[in-house]
Amino acid sequence: MVKFYQQKYSYEYSWNTVSFAFLNRYPNPFATHVLTVDTLDHRLDAQTGELHITRLLRKTNSVPRWARSIMRGNDAYILEEVTIDAQSGKLVSKTRNITHTRLMKVEETQTLLADNSGHTMCKNETSIVSNIGYGLNSRIENFSLSRFTDNLVKSRKGMHYVLDLAQRKGLFGQRMRLDQTGAPLSASSSGTTLVD
Repeated sequence: MVKFYQQKYSYEYSWNTVSFAFLNRYPNPFATHVLTVDTLDHRLDAQTGELHITRLLRKTNSVPRWARSIMRGNDAYILEEVTIDAQSGKLVSKTRNITHTRLMKVEETQTLLADNSGHTMCKNETSIVSNIGYGLNSRIENFSLSRFTDNLVKSRKGMHYVLDLAQRKGLFGQRMRLDQTGAPLSASSSGTTLVD
């Protein structure tokens, strides 16, 4: 049986600010289980104006004693696919585990939307399913859902940490220079576009 989880949350920051923090949320002291984040691909769709980013995250978690015989190692790899539509103020992040899929599959969608008050709405939708059998499916799904909701609280704290840190360092007030592909350049580079 699939376990579903949904939650909505509001950040009292602009969509530009929250999107910046979301893409730069690691490392932070509330996400020490995230070991690495590697960008595999990024491209700008010339027709839609959407930016697509694919990243690979390596995470670790302690394994409960009852699951150690069926789970090899603590590390898990997560594929994250992000689509950003700056014109409409929408960021969609879809993540799914690509390791331990025999044990369980976790798919999460986070959507960041600009709202009329100048704040940002975050919607989280997650599904967890285990097909391992042996009478363990429900136990694995319930344990995973409990851990996921705990991690979601930490994730929110991590976002607020990054938002506060970036604000204190003045990163939101600076203008960044981008080249034709959208990659940041130094302020002295020529042939660039300025964006807020």
